[in-house]
Amino acid sequence: MIDQRHRSELPRLASRLPVTARVARALVLAAVFVCAACGLVYELELVALASSLLGDSVTQASVILSVMVFAMGCGSLLAKRLRARAAAAFAAVETGLALIGGLSVMVLYALFAWFGHATLPIVGCAFAIGVLTGAEVPLLMTLVQRVRRQDAGGAVADLFAADYVGALVGGLAFPFLLLPHAGQLTGALATGAVNAVAGGATVLWLFRGDLTRRARGWLLLANVLVLALLAGAAAVAGPFERAARREVYGGDVRVAEQTGVEEIVLTGGDTPGHPLRLYLDGRLRVSGATTARYAQALVHPAMDGTRTRVLLLGGGDGQALREVLRYPDVGGVTVVQPDAELLRLARTDPGLSRANGHAFADPRVRTVTADPFDWLRRGRTAPYDVIVADLPDPGTTASAKLYSQEFFGLAARALAPGGRLAVRAGTAAGTAHTFWTIEATVTAVGLRASPYWLPAAAPGTALTPAATAAAADQAYLLAARTAPPALRLPPRTPSTLTSRALRQAARAPLPTRPSRALPPSTLLRPRVPTG
Repeated sequence: MIDQRHRSELPRLASRLPVTARVARALVLAAVFVCAACGLVYELELVALASSLLGDSVTQASVILSVMVFAMGCGSLLAKRLRARAAAAFAAVETGLALIGGLSVMVLYALFAWFGHATLPIVGCAFAIGVLTGAEVPLLMTLVQRVRRQDAGGAVADLFAADYVGALVGGLAFPFLLLPHAGQLTGALATGAVNAVAGGATVLWLFRGDLTRRARGWLLLANVLVLALLAGAAAVAGPFERAARREVYGGDVRVAEQTGVEEIVLTGGDTPGHPLRLYLDGRLRVSGATTARYAQALVHPAMDGTRTRVLLLGGGDGQALREVLRYPDVGGVTVVQPDAELLRLARTDPGLSRANGHAFADPRVRTVTADPFDWLRRGRTAPYDVIVADLPDPGTTASAKLYSQEFFGLAARALAPGGRLAVRAGTAAGTAHTFWTIEATVTAVGLRASPYWLPAAAPGTALTPAATAAAADQAYLLAARTAPPALRLPPRTPSTLTSRALRQAARAPLPTRPSRALPPSTLLRPRVPTG
């Protein structure tokens, strides 16, 4: 029930409004719209940042949104005590939201880059933004009722309609406008500025009669300081990003791009002593000889047999493609990669194209920019003798569908009689359950799999500290329809991968095989762990 104590103030307040009560009410609802849009952008910024820094978007979204909804309830309760000074309280809430929400990405990324901390600060930021967002609605409800008397049901309907429409606009603006054109950092700063202007203008102009001259002065000063701080942060955003990126990836970052699919960072590879490294969404993907050996172990066992037509799913860096093209009897290779920018860099970047042996310049190669799952599902694929699934690591939400029974069923459908499917199944260390779940999923579509684990670095290879993270045992599956394919190396396999090493790799996973068959992973029941 709306507080009746304010009803006696309605005539006095209406006489102090610079516009009619009808126009004033419309302006308050417009403020609701803008504040709701900004609030949802803050939520999505935190989810996107947490997913980028910590991985597993489902877990991060669940934690952040749950904390924010709980905090909004706390903020609504706290706002009950502020209704007597609704205008001043609303202005303070919007100033706080603009400051915390606008600077959230910069501060959180700085903590991650220089101190390695992200989880607790992100949760704490989500809670603070949730409390302030939750306080908005009760205060705005009070302001709406004080502008013009209205039954409680009608006021609630109008307020929440403006709130939900604003949330829709904010939710669409983030992925289609802010993220691609401004990025997370500048997008958050711009949202904070809009938030500060909307809140400050609503109170300082529309409800200035509700405030003393001193209160108006303090409020104006606070908004000017917040806007100046946000503008200053925007001015140093470029140098800040470069400094933070150097702290995370080292000092020789050459390329850093946020595409519509992933973040691409290239370091080194341009001068001697600076080995090439490719990071995709913060994960090391290419690192000199270590990655070359991994690509050899994935590709060459699958190339033992007929190999006229080859399909490479993923593999946009060109490492696996380089190994496929070692065989002159390969008639054509189709590469299906969702990120067109990664394909462009693999062709044109001097360091990356040199690392993949300029594989994309081979006339036998045809590239397709598409999601591998969707492309296979369309079914316009000729039978392939070899399919190589060089996909993002299992264990992340984004890649879950690429390790599902449905995906492997589509891949099996594209295999020619006698064809082989090679799957990179992540790292072996500490993920035996994930590996055997993938094996069970491949088996569930009627394929027979041969598992093997191989160290990414050959015995005696000296690794730099930066490459050590990529030197864990790599897990693979080689599958065919009729029987588990023999693990053999055809001629033209580089000497860094030997038959003896492959025999040892075939024995490595056997002690970890579970005593009972594991259920397969599906789209509706993804059993490959994430996180």
